[in-house]
Amino acid sequence: MSPYTIRRLEEVPDAFGGQYPGAMRFFTERLGAEQIAFTHRHMPPKSGGKGGYGHRHKTQEEIYFLVSGKVQFKLGDEVVEVEGGTAVRVAPDVVRSIWNEGPDDAELVICSVRVDDPRADGEMVEDFWPD
Repeated sequence: MSPYTIRRLEEVPDAFGGQYPGAMRFFTERLGAEQIAFTHRHMPPKSGGKGGYGHRHKTQEEIYFLVSGKVQFKLGDEVVEVEGGTAVRVAPDVVRSIWNEGPDDAELVICSVRVDDPRADGEMVEDFWPD
């Protein structure tokens, strides 16, 4: 195995597959990362979890870095507005969701410890952020 891996954004498939606004690209496997989970998310205006779901984890702490734009985070019962250039750390058990009200696109990078089965570590919470 090479001591390094390089991947461009367009080389990593969109997990939404065109079924949802924006894009979510999971770099972890494509990079062959053994310790770090790394995700890129593009959010056009009026996209995210508002009006629906949230999620939490059993073990994964997450750091969200908002590269550009402005988004709202719902963290438990609190809603916080965050602008580009800001990092947000979220403990595993905190239910969270992100919403881009607009008018501009938002771009985020999400990092956490890598787990063998991310779906087993996460839990979806329906009706977390009603309209």
